[in-house]
Amino acid sequence: MAVTVPSADRADTRPRAGGSVQTLLREFPQRLDRPLTSYYLIFGSSALLIALGLVMVLSSSMVDSYTETGSAYSLFQKQMLAAAIGLPLMVVASHLPLSVFRLLGYPAVLGSVALLVLTVFQGQEYYGATRWLEIGGLTIQASEPAKLAFALWGANVLARKDEMRQLLEWRQLLIPVLPGCGVLVILVLLGSDLGTTFVLMAIFLALLWVVGAPGRLFLGMFVLVVALVGIMIAVEPFRMARLMSFLDPEADPTGSGFQLLHGLYALGTGGVFGVGIGGSREKWGFLPHPESDFIFAIIGEELGLIGTLLVVGLFGLLGYAGLRVASRAREPFVRLAAASLTAWIVVQALVNIGTVIGVLPITGIPLPLVSAGGSSLIPTMLALGILLALAKAEPDARKALAARGPSRVQRALSWLGLDNVGAPTTKAARNQATIGSQQARRNRRR
Repeated sequence: MAVTVPSADRADTRPRAGGSVQTLLREFPQRLDRPLTSYYLIFGSSALLIALGLVMVLSSSMVDSYTETGSAYSLFQKQMLAAAIGLPLMVVASHLPLSVFRLLGYPAVLGSVALLVLTVFQGQEYYGATRWLEIGGLTIQASEPAKLAFALWGANVLARKDEMRQLLEWRQLLIPVLPGCGVLVILVLLGSDLGTTFVLMAIFLALLWVVGAPGRLFLGMFVLVVALVGIMIAVEPFRMARLMSFLDPEADPTGSGFQLLHGLYALGTGGVFGVGIGGSREKWGFLPHPESDFIFAIIGEELGLIGTLLVVGLFGLLGYAGLRVASRAREPFVRLAAASLTAWIVVQALVNIGTVIGVLPITGIPLPLVSAGGSSLIPTMLALGILLALAKAEPDARKALAARGPSRVQRALSWLGLDNVGAPTTKAARNQATIGSQQARRNRRR
């Protein structure tokens, strides 16, 4: 006869909350060390930043859009179109082989130089800067794709020299990367774009650091970059005015310090939890460029300290994942490209946030993935797709992806003659991948 145990006397076999949290903390290092951790961190942080950016562009641009076009959604629709173009580019790039990115660097940097030259002679001037070029009814900022082009080209040049054991002298480290960076910097400076100049120099320094430049050479290049930035600020009166307003914005509250002061007002108004999405007061004609350069201030006003910390945390997570890819890679190109792309996005984000909170002079540089502007969003999404492909090139990630078998996108690219970086290419490898995939499915059933 069965004996029923009273419920009060039964042992509680349910996992306790404290125990589960302790287990999660104990297993966190092992979970973080999984083969595709870098891939998922890059994908997750990028997706959240893009989604947040679309929401905040809609909120911050409604007033100006309605004033200029009669529709509150005109600028948001352009941003949605740019995201719709960038998303398939990001997905396709994440499945392309590394050889495509290495070949892409040379034509991309030549095309960027051509666009920058056209911008210098035929570009449109806004607010004292010539950064925009109109082609076929579309207005593009040529300096934005130049960042991606220089990162890929510089990584490929140094990777080839590393593979051929040519990086033994300082001349091999600097030529032709330094002259190439100089050409891009001069063309960008002719358009009075100091922010992009700073980002290009940051990419150059990141390449030197990863390739293992001697300490004296790296320090010398760093001092040279700082000196050039100082000279560029000193020779232009409006840059010097921005520097003075950064040091003391209240000295000229209706002039050079106006934008910074109202950005700080927005951040102060938001408090900890913000006034709510759509509730910003500064976007009603007070804060210049609330949808682009100073969108971080609107985030702080509407989402509060929590929202700003979320943005900073997502960029920190993206930076960690990118550097993780660079540190775990075996191929020189993967290390250099991952580091340069990560440096571009993270440094640009830090510069933008630094200008909004008043610790850096105003440079007019957008917040990656968040600020309005298709010229910035599309190249950045393409760069993240490349970073995803580099993450899948990690040795352990290759094995994990091979065990899963090819995805639909991989099969489509294979039909076009483009094999995925992690896809098996030989018959023996495909058979091994099939066996591994079947074994993984049996393990999941158990």
